[in-house]
Amino acid sequence: MFIKITTSGPRKYVKIVESFRDSAGKPRQRVLATLGRLENIRDGAADAVINGLLKASNKADMREGTGEVQFSSALSVGDVWLLNELWQSLGFTKALRGILNGRRQYDVEQRCCV
Repeated sequence: MFIKITTSGPRKYVKIVESFRDSAGKPRQRVLATLGRLENIRDGAADAVINGLLKASNKADMREGTGEVQFSSALSVGDVWLLNELWQSLGFTKALRGILNGRRQYDVEQRCCV
């Protein structure tokens, strides 16, 4: 199931739609419920519909939350930032670009066999 917004003239309607396959195996859609005009639902009425659907499926409503959110420590981001700043300040990016730039040619035999 999913939410679909349809247009009829100047008005837009919000519908709950289900996807299924007919007897021939072709994908089809059928409207399960029309929730009303989009401009009427935007005034906070959608929260009541969402909370009702969550309650019907035995899940916590929007005010309670799910409790599934986990936060990671901000200190781990600082490590990456510090290494990046150190890399840039020592000029490694510029040095690697010079080495990896294909315009320079090196005599490998002379450098390896000296």
